[in-house]
Amino acid sequence: MSALDSTAHFHALLQFRGRTAAWPAAAAAAAALEAGKSKIKGSAGLVSSEASLPGLQIAAFLWYLHVVLCVQASLKYLIEFCYTVAQKYLFEGKHEDAVPAALHSLRFRVNLYGLSSVELVPAYLLLAEASLGLGRIIQAEEYLFQAQWTVLKSTDCSNATHSLLHRNLGLLYIAKKNYEEARYHLANDIYFASCAFGTEDIRTSGGYFHLANIFYDLKKLDLADTLYTKVSEIWHAYLNNHYQVLSQAHTQQVDLLGKLFENDTGLDEAQEAEAIRILTSILNIRESTSDKAPQKTIFVLKILVMLYYLMMNSSKAQEYGMRALSLAKEQQLDVHEQSAIQELLSLISTEDRPIT
Repeated sequence: MSALDSTAHFHALLQFRGRTAAWPAAAAAAAALEAGKSKIKGSAGLVSSEASLPGLQIAAFLWYLHVVLCVQASLKYLIEFCYTVAQKYLFEGKHEDAVPAALHSLRFRVNLYGLSSVELVPAYLLLAEASLGLGRIIQAEEYLFQAQWTVLKSTDCSNATHSLLHRNLGLLYIAKKNYEEARYHLANDIYFASCAFGTEDIRTSGGYFHLANIFYDLKKLDLADTLYTKVSEIWHAYLNNHYQVLSQAHTQQVDLLGKLFENDTGLDEAQEAEAIRILTSILNIRESTSDKAPQKTIFVLKILVMLYYLMMNSSKAQEYGMRALSLAKEQQLDVHEQSAIQELLSLISTEDRPIT
């Protein structure tokens, strides 16, 4: 990769991270990489046809191979970067902003894997979900049909990809009010996600959450409540593991490097956005019935406290902690519950952590 290509790539990504207008710059970087690849191909052909020394031919081939590997590595990085950005926008409800990121993820995948590869499916699903969010159901169906057809033709589609496909099909049928089909696809989503990650993994919890929403809309509140509780418990178990590590380190006054606090959740930005969306949605439902089961509301509030604390957003963590404590006092819950919340608040207030 030439210095020019490297510079173009670097500046494109810097702009890309800041605003949507930089998508053309990112595309230009990819084009520059492809141009470099073509140029090296020509050079390799020239050397092989005109040079008689085998050593020179081998050197040219190795240089060509090096450039190809650099191009592939750059495209893979762009694919993951665009995918994460698009996912984050979708979880934040910014469907229009997600479209350019998803389209670029698709384009880079086509460049790297070809038009018929199963690696294109995640990008099709992003575009389908963005279309659903924008109310473009027919367009979403077209993307989902393309994803489904690609999966059917593939012989090595992963359980994780099957899970994502069924989840998005479930969302499509929810939008069309066809809850029977939606439940079928979400059940398949949960099955494939469980095969890939386990039944208690946060990546499986999304299927439970969407299924709970269906039961809630159908007024089957007992089933919805069970599934919302399961989702809450999955996120609590995951975040509590990370929280305990940090709280013990704080208690023991371990001198941890600042770099370790860049992302204490162990999640990428898209997963953090997903956690916020799922947990705040469940909280809204719990708060509407908090007089009947205040413990469930407090439980979700405490999960949000841990999430924001691990995200290094102390102000939000403290806000949810105070709400939990206020509700515990208002409902006259036992002293143990109140002291547990106060312990959380004490740790947050004494921890000198930047707010993001």
